[in-house]
Amino acid sequence: MSKHIVIVGGGHNGLVCSTYLARAGFKVTIVERRHVIGGAAVTEEFHPGFRNSVASYTVSLLHPKIINDLHLHEHGLKILLRRINNYLPFEDGRSFLSYPELKRTCEELDRFSSADANALIHYYRSLDEIVPVIKEIMLLTPPAIVNGGLGDILKLFSMSRLFRKLNNTQKQFLLKLFSVSAGEMLDDIFESDAIKVLLGFDAIVGHYASPYSPGSAYVLLHHVLGEVNGKPGVWGHAVGGMGAITQAMAKEAINLGVSIKTQAEVKNIEISKQQAKIIHLADGSSITADIVVSNVNPKLLFQQLIEPENLSDEIFSHFKSYKCQSGTFRMNVALDSLPKFTADMPEFCLEAGIIMSPSLDYMDQAFTDARRNGWAKKPIVEMLIPSTIDSTLTPPGKHVASLFCQQFNPDLGSEWDNHREKVADNIIDTVDNYAPGFTDSVLARQIHSPWDLEQKFGLTGGDIFHGRLSLDQLFSVRPMLGMAQYQTEINNLFMCGSGTHPGGGVSGIPGHNAAREIIRKN
Repeated sequence: MSKHIVIVGGGHNGLVCSTYLARAGFKVTIVERRHVIGGAAVTEEFHPGFRNSVASYTVSLLHPKIINDLHLHEHGLKILLRRINNYLPFEDGRSFLSYPELKRTCEELDRFSSADANALIHYYRSLDEIVPVIKEIMLLTPPAIVNGGLGDILKLFSMSRLFRKLNNTQKQFLLKLFSVSAGEMLDDIFESDAIKVLLGFDAIVGHYASPYSPGSAYVLLHHVLGEVNGKPGVWGHAVGGMGAITQAMAKEAINLGVSIKTQAEVKNIEISKQQAKIIHLADGSSITADIVVSNVNPKLLFQQLIEPENLSDEIFSHFKSYKCQSGTFRMNVALDSLPKFTADMPEFCLEAGIIMSPSLDYMDQAFTDARRNGWAKKPIVEMLIPSTIDSTLTPPGKHVASLFCQQFNPDLGSEWDNHREKVADNIIDTVDNYAPGFTDSVLARQIHSPWDLEQKFGLTGGDIFHGRLSLDQLFSVRPMLGMAQYQTEINNLFMCGSGTHPGGGVSGIPGHNAAREIIRKN
């Protein structure tokens, strides 16, 4: 009889993991707290006739191997490329566009700084040299630095061969990306605010920190590792919203015999003799499992779902201080009409990611305000209007916009209930400063503060990555030294979520890697 595996949490990594496990012959059950599968990658109607991605909102990191292995296109997934990657309006009436094609972006940047246009070519050339190595490492199981065996030593040698592809200059650049701040690195390379904002924004997305915080350069790197439809470094839109991705994954899982149970909140995981035995649900029912796989934030797993007496003091104390804090405020708005920016509006610019933040200093001040006062007085806003290319989301002639806003203190917790509407007003006013009349075009809005993201999706601290992407929480120490191989100190308890290597974003790689390790060990 095949072993029964229960996966806790029906987000995209749990779905990915389930398909590989089912294909290997395991009996697999997914239990999901919400009424819908997909975790933070879901589409909802938030106003009559208006649908949009609720939390995750754009496509790039989803790995092509997973797309192919899970037959996502055959299950209806269609991803459209953005004709323009980003549009940055400025208060002086100018705007800056970045394109999927580097040549066009450099031509655009030349209007701001010819030196930066040349520097950008060298910058992307340096990235192109190291990104393939990082992509290979993302698909590896990190070696165990402590208590490792022969297999882990061989992995270290394998990694050495990968790194030997790099020359000393490339290795130096890679080490710099892992250690310095994005602001410091960008200030060293470029002179104009236009390109610094474009690149610096990636360093603070979902990262509650200043662009001048040490280590923020890696977050920038994390966001440029993706591809869409075989084209690297570009961004796309899933027709029907991000829920189209997870619904396609669910179809593959169901085809393989995976049982998916929604509205099945896990109360706790019963541990006996270092074995996870029974999943107790909030409705009083229970499920017996041979193997348990957690697709939730590691902090949530070890602080809420397992009794402290079943954990070592080291594990308990580590996850008590494990850093989960995105500082993200997420809104969807139903629009009566498209916004009209006072800055230059080239053709197709509203199909782009619209970044409203004039400088790195502005980003730095936004973080300082949030840390001291709870939220940025002048927030960092990225707006996408997916209805410009996907008519399935809205009634004819109407539009829907995603507002992904940074630097809102997750430590406020439930106090956000007292500030949510006021802060949302401030965000709308910020957009209105760039596009007068935007406020009047808003028909309805769906608001998610960091606290709302935690309560609705289980994103502890509103953390979209299930744990900060910092050097002390990456690779062989993600989520903890000795646990980076997707297995916990409890023998049959594994992890497959974004809190494991290689981290967050809708990539599916943690689920893929975890399944490989579970199959290998069982």
